[in-house]
Amino acid sequence: MFNVSRVGRMVFLSAAMSGAMLASYSSQAGENDSWKSVRQAGVLRCGAAASAPWVMRDPKTGAYSGAFSELCRKFGEQVLKVKVEFVDTSWDNIVAGLQSDKWDVSLSLNDTPERRKSISFTAPVVDYSVDFTYNKNNPKLPKTIHSLADIDKPNFTFAVMSGTAQDKAVSGALKNARIMRLPGFDETRLSLMSKRADFLADDSMSNTLLVRAHPDWASAFSPTPLLAKQSINFGVRKDIPAADLALLNQFIKDEQTSGEVQKMSDQAVQQVLAAN
Repeated sequence: MFNVSRVGRMVFLSAAMSGAMLASYSSQAGENDSWKSVRQAGVLRCGAAASAPWVMRDPKTGAYSGAFSELCRKFGEQVLKVKVEFVDTSWDNIVAGLQSDKWDVSLSLNDTPERRKSISFTAPVVDYSVDFTYNKNNPKLPKTIHSLADIDKPNFTFAVMSGTAQDKAVSGALKNARIMRLPGFDETRLSLMSKRADFLADDSMSNTLLVRAHPDWASAFSPTPLLAKQSINFGVRKDIPAADLALLNQFIKDEQTSGEVQKMSDQAVQQVLAAN
C-alpha cells in the first residue's frame, strides 16, 4: 500500500526542486545579462519546421506541439520570462532564417558539420538516425531486406523531405535509386501511401510512429551500421554569447535529468498515434 504522506512529500519536493531550478535560471539570466536582446524585446522567437513528434503544427489552429516546441515554450516563458512566438518555416530555410535574425533559435536540428559552417548548436536533446519505411505488401520489393544494397536499385523510388539531414544522408548513401525530394512531412507520407514512392527516408522515431500507426502495411528497415547517427539539438546563431548558450544548455540538461524530455516525447508520440 502506498504511503500517502510520503508520496505527497515526494511530489512537493519534486515541485520545489523544479521551482528552484527555474528561479536559478532566471537569476542567472539577470546576473549575466543572458539573452538580453530577447528579454528586451519581450519575446523568444522559435523557428519551426514540421517533423513529428519533435515539432508539430495544428493546421486548423496553428498551435505548435511536440517535444522541441514544448521545450522552447518552457524556456521562454519560465526561464526568460518572455512570450514565445513560433515562426513557421521550411527545412530548406531553417538555417538561413536563423542567420538572418528571423528567429532566435531553430527547433529540432541535426548537428552536422555542414550546418556548423553557418550556425552553432546546443547540447544534444535526443538521438537520431535515418531508416526506411516501406509497404510490406508491395510486390516490387524483395521479401527480405538484408542491406541497403538490396534496395538501392534504379527501379526503386525513395521519398525524403527536401533540405533535411535525411535528404543529405540518402543523397550520399544511395547510388542507384531515384530520390524524390518533397517539401514537407505530409507530402512524403502521402507519396508512400499512394505508392508514388517505394520507400520513405526519415528519422527513426518518425518512421517508428508511422509503422505503429499502420501495422497492416507499414514496415521499417534500419541499415547496419546506422545511417547518419547524430543528435538533434536546438540551432543557435554563431555569435551567441557564451553565457546565453550555457544557460540554454543547463536548461536542456536539467529537463533531461528530471525526465521532462522523455515525458514530452512520450506525449507527442501518443498525440501522433491518436491523430492517425
